[in-house]
Amino acid sequence: MAPSTITVGTRKSPLAMAQAELVVASLQAIFPESSFPIHGMTTTGDRDQNTALYNFGGKGLWTTQLEEKLVAKELDIVVHSLKDMPTTLPSDCTLGAVTKREDPRDVLVMKKALRDTKGYKTLADLPDGSIIGTSSIRRIAQLARRYPGLKFKDVRGNIQTRLKKLDEDPELSAIVLAAAGLLRMDLGEHISQYLDVDNGGILHAVGQGALGVECRAGDQSVLEALKKIEDKDTLLACSAERSLMRELEGGCSVPIGAETKWVDGKLRLRATVVSVTGKEGVDAEVLESITTEEEATELGKRVARDL
Repeated sequence: MAPSTITVGTRKSPLAMAQAELVVASLQAIFPESSFPIHGMTTTGDRDQNTALYNFGGKGLWTTQLEEKLVAKELDIVVHSLKDMPTTLPSDCTLGAVTKREDPRDVLVMKKALRDTKGYKTLADLPDGSIIGTSSIRRIAQLARRYPGLKFKDVRGNIQTRLKKLDEDPELSAIVLAAAGLLRMDLGEHISQYLDVDNGGILHAVGQGALGVECRAGDQSVLEALKKIEDKDTLLACSAERSLMRELEGGCSVPIGAETKWVDGKLRLRATVVSVTGKEGVDAEVLESITTEEEATELGKRVARDL
């Protein structure tokens, strides 16, 4: 039995609210008698839209204030984009569930004028000196390594804000976003190119495309309810990714990319660490049979040590 009311917290951005609604819909389907009110709040990361992410230092920009409310019992669960969650949580909080993953890849969104007049669709189409909008050091480092002719400009804000900046800023040729956010907001028509490794692209962020549902450690009834919406494959893949990052101790400002994929029942983990300038990088790839969280965590650690 789930509690009669489970109070849900998330960030106030349109995407965060949509993601909380997805989690609530899954819970509501299993527990029709319970209610799941959603409370959106503005976090440090939302309030400061001017500082580039790599200048903030550390993670927790989007999670700390929500966790404080969770511990104070003002909220029962918090829905995060898993990639925003620090790999080590406060001792009184725990990751209660990881739900089924949306497409984890990064994507290129080309300026409409360039698409229409010049037919540009991919990174390879762009001439040297073209400016790409992103505030992610992981994306910048990997793109600089692959495409040394490109230049970069800091672009922050929610998805709608970034799309507007791309249209209005004459300097920008394209921006890089997470596929998952665009797809969850029904904005998939803006995608010009999916940027995975096999497609001239880059490795995504740890946990990208997955939702993490955090709750209080030891809150048994909530934990049991959350286990019902967990997706095992996503959990194992993301456990390996998060373990890799924990071992390398990378927050938002370390250029670590990861990519996991289930291939014939085995988990393939690819990882990369690139210098900020993109001049140097190391890569690793393993394929292994993984059935438990412990095995996934061990795999992540081992790949981190290889790097």
